[in-house]
Amino acid sequence: MKTEDDIRQAVEVMRRGGVILYPTDTVWGLGCDATNAEAVARIYRIKQRDDSKAMICLVDSDARVQRYVRDVPSVAWDLFEYADKPTTLILDGAVNLAPNLVGGDGSIAIRITREDFSRELCYRMQKPVVSTSANISGEPAAQNYCDIPAAILEAVDYVCFSRRGEHKPHKPSAIIRLGKGGEVAIIRK
Repeated sequence: MKTEDDIRQAVEVMRRGGVILYPTDTVWGLGCDATNAEAVARIYRIKQRDDSKAMICLVDSDARVQRYVRDVPSVAWDLFEYADKPTTLILDGAVNLAPNLVGGDGSIAIRITREDFSRELCYRMQKPVVSTSANISGEPAAQNYCDIPAAILEAVDYVCFSRRGEHKPHKPSAIIRLGKGGEVAIIRK
């Protein structure tokens, strides 16, 4: 299947409220429309994860970040631009997202993806896409397609074809929390 067709299919499924499995700029992820609370709840169920544990959303651009975070601190733009590896920022003031995706403190974990497939997927979706590792909560993240448990494969509505044959190490993103007062906390290196 051509990459373009793969992305089109995945976007159609997400627009209908479905859940997909897709390759990201880090590990393989479970994804859905980050503004659809029912789809987000379904991912929590698939992962067998407590819904108090936040999930990340991917976007394709700076402009998209501004639609979903009320006041983006200036240091966030530097981190997004100069990070030498995929870096997720936890920012306060989440707006226009599924309530069950937003932290109890009003924060959201968000990352601008630079990898071709996931960036194009987010661009075509025109909304943030949930990105949480394709695993049962507490199990290792699926670095490659071959690492995804059968239970996860069977629970989703669409599995992307792109990069299924890849066999190389992938790591989850770095996570940095930026506080309202400018404080910075490294959650995961």
